[in-house]
Amino acid sequence: MASVSLKALRKSYDGRSDILAGIDLDIAHGEFVVLVGPSGCGKSTLLRMLCGLESITGGTMQIGGKTVNHLPPAERGIAMVFQSYALYPHMTVYQNMAFGLKVAGKDKAAIKARITQAAGTLKIDHLLERLPRELSGGQRQRVAIGRAIVREPQLFLFDEPLSNLDAALRVQTRLEIAKLHRQLDATIVYVTHDQVEAMTLGDKIVVMHEGHIQQAGTPLDLYQQPRNLFVAGFIGSPKMNLMAASVTEAHAGGVTARLDSGELIHAAVDGSGLAAGARVTLGLRAEHINESRGGSEVLSGHVSVVEHLGEANYIYVTREGGEDVVIRGDGERHVEIGQHLVFSAESTAFHLFDEQGEARRRLRPGNMVAATRGVMRSA
Repeated sequence: MASVSLKALRKSYDGRSDILAGIDLDIAHGEFVVLVGPSGCGKSTLLRMLCGLESITGGTMQIGGKTVNHLPPAERGIAMVFQSYALYPHMTVYQNMAFGLKVAGKDKAAIKARITQAAGTLKIDHLLERLPRELSGGQRQRVAIGRAIVREPQLFLFDEPLSNLDAALRVQTRLEIAKLHRQLDATIVYVTHDQVEAMTLGDKIVVMHEGHIQQAGTPLDLYQQPRNLFVAGFIGSPKMNLMAASVTEAHAGGVTARLDSGELIHAAVDGSGLAAGARVTLGLRAEHINESRGGSEVLSGHVSVVEHLGEANYIYVTREGGEDVVIRGDGERHVEIGQHLVFSAESTAFHLFDEQGEARRRLRPGNMVAATRGVMRSA
């Protein structure tokens, strides 16, 4: 396996507008990196550039310390698993897995040993004599993964490999990929639209938008400390509640802002440099809202939709200004459509984004005390 380094990587088809605009990304040996973002953000293009199916307009790409900008796919030491499986329909499972090794000139004994080991790992050893049409979707995907494993590549590339599977098979295959990563100590770059896949599989998540990396970090980093409004609205299901407001008071120890609907909210974020009257956006996760007055910051509205999940429900509350707030509630509690609901959150639960959409550092109880002392000293 190997590390990957991308420096100022660019891709343009017409020489003017960039599909990828200066991508800088380092992937450590053995790391599982997930690329996420809306359609058209450039994540699949980046994956195709890594495997050599797309040319590089500018910048440098290294795999295992070797610059591969102009190397053909066969010389990059990579293996790719496609969304569509891409199995040869007239070949058995064994023949599909063996094909690439035969082309590479491996002897029959080495091929058999590799296939036997990979098939056992993926639990498809009883399927080796079947044709692809005789397999389920999940089995076909495991064959495609096995075909990649036997090549013993430096780098595994996965392009939305679970999107054609039903919900139950997606969960099962996701777990198998996670176990496989640990067993192989593999370096993996994985493209998906599914946030659950990204959050559960990735050591590092890379959020992309319009050809740029918006933020890269661990799943919890992105969830708890989104860098900007785009990441805050993209990571998390349901997405973060966002409410427009104006600053009334701000300092290093916190920000008080008035929502457009009139309520005053104190957010435990670093307000250094924010002026009174500045427009901001307050963010709040659904699970951080209490279905009562149990928090310090109280809001209200009328229930418009309730989604029942069993162990929990998502309550959509329409506030006075017309905006919806989503609350993760107790699944056993009955809530009526149209019911007036008072809810609350702690000041430490709020995120705050400035007029440019950039996040302010959230304060925890420990550093809130330190920040407040700093304000008192400066006063």
